[in-house]
Amino acid sequence: MPTAIAVTSADLVLPAPDRHTPAAAVLTGPDRTDLAGSLAETATLLERYGHVVTVVPSWLPPATARRLHTVRSLLESDRIALLETDLPPLGTALLVRQLRQLTVCDFSPGVIASAARLLSHYVYAGALLGSVAKLDRVPVGLRAHARSWSPGALFAVLAHPTPHLAKLGTPAAQLPPGPGFATHLTFARGQLTSDWVTAELAGAWQVQGVLENPLPDDSASWWATGRLVEFAAAIPDLTVLYQLVASVRRERCRWCGLELIGDRCGFCAARQSPAAPGAPAPAAAAS
Repeated sequence: MPTAIAVTSADLVLPAPDRHTPAAAVLTGPDRTDLAGSLAETATLLERYGHVVTVVPSWLPPATARRLHTVRSLLESDRIALLETDLPPLGTALLVRQLRQLTVCDFSPGVIASAARLLSHYVYAGALLGSVAKLDRVPVGLRAHARSWSPGALFAVLAHPTPHLAKLGTPAAQLPPGPGFATHLTFARGQLTSDWVTAELAGAWQVQGVLENPLPDDSASWWATGRLVEFAAAIPDLTVLYQLVASVRRERCRWCGLELIGDRCGFCAARQSPAAPGAPAPAAAAS
Protein backbone atom coordinates (compact mmCIF):
# COMPACT_ATOMS: atom_id res chain seq x y z
CA MET A 1 0.00 0.00 0.00
CA PRO A 2 1.26 3.55 -0.70
CA THR A 3 2.92 5.57 2.05
CA ALA A 4 0.71 8.37 3.38
CA ILE A 5 2.02 11.92 3.01
CA ALA A 6 0.58 14.19 5.71
CA VAL A 7 0.54 17.98 6.07
CA THR A 8 -0.60 20.42 8.71
CA SER A 9 -2.77 22.63 6.49
CA ALA A 10 -4.87 22.14 3.37
CA ASP A 11 -3.13 24.95 1.44
CA LEU A 12 0.00 22.79 1.27
CA VAL A 13 -1.86 20.31 -0.93
CA LEU A 14 -1.51 21.54 -4.52
CA PRO A 15 -3.60 20.04 -7.32
CA ALA A 16 -2.30 16.68 -8.51
CA PRO A 17 -0.33 16.84 -11.78
CA ASP A 18 -2.02 13.65 -12.99
CA ARG A 19 -4.75 11.22 -11.98
CA HIS A 20 -2.26 8.82 -10.38
CA THR A 21 -0.86 11.20 -7.75
CA PRO A 22 -2.70 10.72 -4.44
CA ALA A 23 -3.81 13.54 -2.20
CA ALA A 24 -2.12 14.28 1.11
CA ALA A 25 -3.74 13.72 4.48
CA VAL A 26 -4.45 17.02 6.25
CA LEU A 27 -3.91 16.61 9.98
CA THR A 28 -6.24 18.41 12.39
CA GLY A 29 -4.43 21.02 14.47
CA PRO A 30 -4.50 21.31 18.27
CA ASP A 31 -6.78 24.33 17.97
CA ARG A 32 -9.49 22.09 16.49
CA THR A 33 -9.07 18.77 18.29
CA ASP A 34 -7.72 17.42 21.55
CA LEU A 35 -4.85 14.99 21.97
CA ALA A 36 -7.16 11.97 21.88
CA GLY A 37 -8.51 13.15 18.52
CA SER A 38 -5.02 13.56 17.10
CA LEU A 39 -4.01 10.11 18.32
CA ALA A 40 -7.06 8.51 16.73
CA GLU A 41 -6.50 10.40 13.47
CA THR A 42 -2.88 9.29 13.13
CA ALA A 43 -3.62 5.73 14.25
CA THR A 44 -6.22 5.48 11.49
CA LEU A 45 -3.68 6.62 8.90
CA LEU A 46 -1.16 4.05 10.16
CA GLU A 47 -3.75 1.28 9.99
CA ARG A 48 -4.72 2.24 6.45
CA TYR A 49 -1.30 3.03 4.94
CA GLY A 50 1.28 1.38 7.17
CA HIS A 51 3.63 4.40 7.25
CA VAL A 52 2.99 8.14 7.56
CA VAL A 53 5.42 10.81 6.36
CA THR A 54 4.52 14.22 7.79
CA VAL A 55 6.07 17.42 6.44
CA VAL A 56 6.76 19.84 9.31
CA PRO A 57 7.39 23.45 8.17
CA SER A 58 9.64 25.61 10.29
CA TRP A 59 6.96 28.28 10.67
CA LEU A 60 4.46 26.01 12.45
CA PRO A 61 3.10 27.32 15.75
CA PRO A 62 4.97 25.67 18.65
CA ALA A 63 1.76 24.02 19.87
CA THR A 64 1.25 22.29 16.51
CA ALA A 65 4.84 21.05 16.35
CA ARG A 66 4.62 19.76 19.93
CA ARG A 67 1.39 17.92 19.14
CA LEU A 68 3.03 16.10 16.21
CA HIS A 69 5.94 14.93 18.36
CA THR A 70 3.65 14.01 21.25
CA VAL A 71 1.47 11.84 19.01
CA ARG A 72 4.49 10.05 17.60
CA SER A 73 5.85 9.44 21.08
CA LEU A 74 2.59 8.20 22.59
CA LEU A 75 1.88 5.86 19.69
CA GLU A 76 5.43 4.51 20.13
CA SER A 77 5.56 4.05 16.40
CA ASP A 78 8.66 3.95 14.24
CA ARG A 79 6.33 4.17 11.24
CA ILE A 80 5.79 7.94 11.61
CA ALA A 81 8.30 10.30 10.00
CA LEU A 82 8.40 14.00 10.90
CA LEU A 83 10.30 15.83 8.16
CA GLU A 84 11.32 19.38 9.05
CA THR A 85 11.78 21.89 6.24
CA ASP A 86 12.87 25.54 6.03
CA LEU A 87 11.35 26.09 2.59
CA PRO A 88 8.89 28.97 2.20
CA PRO A 89 5.19 28.00 2.07
CA LEU A 90 4.81 27.63 -1.70
CA GLY A 91 8.12 25.78 -1.99
CA THR A 92 6.98 23.47 0.81
CA ALA A 93 3.77 22.75 -1.09
CA LEU A 94 5.79 21.78 -4.17
CA LEU A 95 7.99 19.47 -2.10
CA VAL A 96 4.86 17.87 -0.67
CA ARG A 97 3.52 17.28 -4.16
CA GLN A 98 6.79 15.64 -5.23
CA LEU A 99 6.63 13.28 -2.24
CA ARG A 100 3.04 12.45 -3.16
CA GLN A 101 4.21 11.63 -6.68
CA LEU A 102 6.92 9.29 -5.37
CA THR A 103 4.44 7.27 -3.31
CA VAL A 104 3.14 5.59 -6.49
CA CYS A 105 6.65 4.31 -7.29
CA ASP A 106 8.34 1.20 -5.94
CA PHE A 107 10.28 3.08 -3.27
CA SER A 108 10.06 1.95 0.33
CA PRO A 109 8.70 4.35 2.99
CA GLY A 110 12.22 4.96 4.30
CA VAL A 111 13.50 6.03 0.89
CA ILE A 112 10.52 8.35 0.34
CA ALA A 113 11.04 9.99 3.72
CA SER A 114 14.79 10.50 3.29
CA ALA A 115 14.25 11.71 -0.30
CA ALA A 116 12.70 14.92 1.05
CA ARG A 117 16.13 16.33 1.93
CA LEU A 118 17.43 15.41 -1.51
CA LEU A 119 14.50 16.93 -3.40
CA SER A 120 14.55 20.16 -1.41
CA HIS A 121 17.95 20.96 -2.96
CA TYR A 122 16.21 21.31 -6.32
CA VAL A 123 13.40 23.65 -5.22
CA TYR A 124 13.99 27.32 -6.08
CA ALA A 125 11.71 29.39 -3.88
CA GLY A 126 11.33 33.15 -3.68
CA ALA A 127 8.97 36.09 -3.95
CA LEU A 128 8.44 39.47 -5.50
CA LEU A 129 8.00 41.82 -2.53
CA GLY A 130 6.77 45.35 -2.17
CA SER A 131 8.80 45.76 1.03
CA VAL A 132 11.69 44.05 2.79
CA ALA A 133 11.58 46.32 5.84
CA LYS A 134 10.55 43.49 8.15
CA LEU A 135 12.00 40.54 6.24
CA ASP A 136 14.22 38.39 8.46
CA ARG A 137 14.31 35.14 6.47
CA VAL A 138 16.86 36.47 3.96
CA PRO A 139 19.81 38.79 4.68
CA VAL A 140 18.73 42.39 3.97
CA GLY A 141 21.22 45.28 3.93
CA LEU A 142 20.58 48.75 5.32
CA ARG A 143 20.29 50.20 1.81
CA ALA A 144 17.56 47.73 0.89
CA HIS A 145 15.74 48.53 4.13
CA ALA A 146 15.86 52.23 3.27
CA ARG A 147 14.66 51.62 -0.28
CA SER A 148 11.65 49.73 1.09
CA TRP A 149 10.11 53.06 1.99
CA SER A 150 10.25 54.28 -1.62
CA PRO A 151 6.78 54.34 -3.25
CA GLY A 152 6.39 51.54 -5.78
CA ALA A 153 9.59 49.74 -4.79
CA LEU A 154 9.78 46.09 -5.84
CA PHE A 155 12.29 43.51 -4.64
CA ALA A 156 13.11 40.15 -6.21
CA VAL A 157 14.04 37.79 -3.39
CA LEU A 158 15.24 34.20 -3.57
CA ALA A 159 15.20 32.37 -0.24
CA HIS A 160 16.26 28.91 -1.39
CA PRO A 161 18.61 27.32 -2.31
CA THR A 162 20.86 30.42 -2.18
CA PRO A 163 19.62 33.72 -0.70
CA HIS A 164 19.48 36.57 -3.19
CA LEU A 165 17.92 40.03 -3.02
CA ALA A 166 17.75 42.76 -5.66
CA LYS A 167 15.72 45.94 -6.02
CA LEU A 168 14.13 45.91 -9.45
CA GLY A 169 14.50 48.92 -11.71
CA THR A 170 18.07 49.78 -10.68
CA PRO A 171 21.11 49.44 -12.99
CA ALA A 172 22.78 46.94 -10.67
CA ALA A 173 19.68 44.77 -10.26
CA GLN A 174 20.22 41.13 -11.11
CA LEU A 175 17.55 38.50 -11.45
CA PRO A 176 17.69 35.69 -8.91
CA PRO A 177 19.85 32.85 -10.27
CA GLY A 178 17.64 30.11 -11.63
CA PRO A 179 17.85 26.34 -11.86
CA GLY A 180 20.09 24.72 -14.43
CA PHE A 181 17.62 21.91 -15.08
CA ALA A 182 14.06 21.57 -16.37
CA THR A 183 11.37 22.93 -14.04
CA HIS A 184 7.83 24.24 -13.92
CA LEU A 185 7.19 27.56 -12.18
CA THR A 186 4.33 27.92 -9.72
CA PHE A 187 3.30 31.34 -8.43
CA ALA A 188 0.67 32.77 -6.08
CA ARG A 189 -0.47 36.37 -5.89
CA GLY A 190 -0.81 38.32 -2.68
CA GLN A 191 -1.67 42.02 -2.70
CA LEU A 192 0.69 42.82 -5.59
CA THR A 193 -0.70 42.90 -9.12
CA SER A 194 2.66 42.80 -10.92
CA ASP A 195 3.18 40.40 -13.84
CA TRP A 196 6.96 40.35 -13.34
CA VAL A 197 7.06 36.65 -12.43
CA THR A 198 5.34 35.52 -15.62
CA ALA A 199 6.66 38.25 -17.92
CA GLU A 200 10.33 38.27 -16.91
CA LEU A 201 11.35 35.62 -14.39
CA ALA A 202 9.75 32.66 -16.20
CA GLY A 203 11.62 33.49 -19.41
CA ALA A 204 14.91 34.16 -17.66
CA TRP A 205 14.68 30.84 -15.85
CA GLN A 206 13.62 29.03 -19.06
CA VAL A 207 10.87 27.14 -17.26
CA GLN A 208 8.84 24.62 -19.21
CA GLY A 209 5.51 25.62 -17.75
CA VAL A 210 3.85 28.20 -15.50
CA LEU A 211 0.97 27.53 -13.09
CA GLU A 212 -0.90 29.85 -10.73
CA ASN A 213 -2.25 28.71 -7.37
CA PRO A 214 -3.87 30.46 -4.40
CA LEU A 215 -1.45 32.03 -1.94
CA PRO A 216 -0.80 29.81 1.12
CA ASP A 217 -2.19 31.22 4.35
CA ASP A 218 1.25 31.56 5.96
CA SER A 219 3.00 33.25 3.03
CA ALA A 220 2.39 36.84 4.13
CA SER A 221 3.76 36.04 7.59
CA TRP A 222 6.78 34.15 6.21
CA TRP A 223 7.72 37.01 3.86
CA ALA A 224 6.75 39.69 6.41
CA THR A 225 4.44 41.51 3.98
CA GLY A 226 1.15 40.96 2.22
CA ARG A 227 2.39 42.87 -0.81
CA LEU A 228 3.94 39.93 -2.63
CA VAL A 229 3.82 37.41 -5.41
CA GLU A 230 5.35 34.16 -4.19
CA PHE A 231 6.99 31.81 -6.68
CA ALA A 232 8.74 28.45 -6.68
CA ALA A 233 10.28 26.29 -9.41
CA ALA A 234 10.66 22.54 -9.10
CA ILE A 235 11.02 19.36 -11.15
CA PRO A 236 7.52 18.33 -12.27
CA ASP A 237 8.26 15.11 -14.15
CA LEU A 238 7.84 11.91 -12.11
CA THR A 239 10.27 10.10 -14.39
CA VAL A 240 13.03 12.59 -13.54
CA LEU A 241 12.15 12.50 -9.84
CA TYR A 242 12.32 8.72 -9.90
CA GLN A 243 15.71 8.70 -11.62
CA LEU A 244 17.03 11.31 -9.21
CA VAL A 245 16.08 9.32 -6.12
CA ALA A 246 17.01 5.96 -7.63
CA SER A 247 20.50 7.25 -8.52
CA VAL A 248 21.47 7.49 -4.84
CA ARG A 249 22.71 4.34 -3.12
CA ARG A 250 20.31 2.86 -0.61
CA GLU A 251 21.37 1.68 2.83
CA ARG A 252 19.77 0.35 5.99
CA CYS A 253 19.41 2.67 8.96
CA ARG A 254 21.74 1.53 11.74
CA TRP A 255 19.12 2.44 14.33
CA CYS A 256 15.64 1.45 13.04
CA GLY A 257 16.57 -0.76 10.09
CA LEU A 258 14.50 1.09 7.51
CA GLU A 259 15.87 1.71 4.04
CA LEU A 260 17.22 5.19 3.35
CA ILE A 261 19.25 7.37 1.03
CA GLY A 262 21.65 10.08 2.14
CA ASP A 263 23.12 10.45 5.61
CA ARG A 264 20.01 10.71 7.80
CA CYS A 265 17.04 8.44 8.34
CA GLY A 266 13.72 10.13 7.61
CA PHE A 267 11.88 8.17 10.30
CA CYS A 268 14.18 8.04 13.33
CA ALA A 269 16.44 10.95 12.25
CA ALA A 270 19.54 8.92 13.08
CA ARG A 271 22.65 10.06 11.24
CA GLN A 272 24.51 7.45 9.26
CA SER A 273 28.23 7.04 8.66
CA PRO A 274 30.11 9.97 7.06
CA ALA A 275 30.72 7.78 4.04
CA ALA A 276 27.01 7.72 3.17
CA PRO A 277 26.44 9.41 -0.22
CA GLY A 278 24.87 12.81 -0.58
CA ALA A 279 22.89 14.42 -3.38
CA PRO A 280 24.22 14.15 -6.92
CA ALA A 281 24.91 17.34 -8.87
CA PRO A 282 21.65 18.95 -10.09
CA ALA A 283 22.70 19.28 -13.71
CA ALA A 284 23.75 15.67 -13.99
CA ALA A 285 20.82 14.32 -12.03
CA ALA A 286 18.15 16.09 -14.04
CA SER A 287 19.66 15.85 -17.48
